[in-house]
Amino acid sequence: MADELFDIYDEQLRPLGTATRAETHANGYWHRSFHCWLTRREGNRRFVRFQLRQAGKDTNPGCYDITAAGHLSAGETIREAIRELEEELGVSASFEQLMPLGQIRENVSGEVNGKPFIDREVSDVFGLVCELPLTELLLQPEEVAGVYEADLDELIALFEGSLSAVSASGVELGDQNEQLTIVQRSVSAKQFVPREFSYYTSVLQSLRGCT
Repeated sequence: MADELFDIYDEQLRPLGTATRAETHANGYWHRSFHCWLTRREGNRRFVRFQLRQAGKDTNPGCYDITAAGHLSAGETIREAIRELEEELGVSASFEQLMPLGQIRENVSGEVNGKPFIDREVSDVFGLVCELPLTELLLQPEEVAGVYEADLDELIALFEGSLSAVSASGVELGDQNEQLTIVQRSVSAKQFVPREFSYYTSVLQSLRGCT
């Protein structure tokens, strides 16, 4: 992954050329990414799915995150970035099936395994209705350690601070990354990738409109 090329930009999103993933995060170049949240209905309830990032990730390892997300490679369009669904989760969908939920800018820095990073992203955010059972997902071992789902209203309450934790059903890769194990987890807001909680509440509220 270290030699993956990204298109990089200045703060006004004027193109600057390309850089490797490592260079982009080391130097804090602006780049683009794709976010997609999967949701489904069951009776009067709506559920939202989210992933657990692998422990070896170069940013926010071991955190809960968007169901599927990824950087745009050099020359790639946002329509083409839908490949992330297939690569990370084994979910096939067309771009036309996605519900646009807006665009966000994130500017965060930190340190992973003693190596500092500056992550400056402009992300297009989408929702997708997905009825595929969790047990039929095909998780990408390098990226995703597990996928879970929880009640949408409870997740909103979690990020609004009125719940300290929610119960989530999920699947996780076993030790050999060969088969999925069904699990139940208690999930808190601080276990998610550190973003403004308003990002999560805004996206979750928008997902109510996914049909």
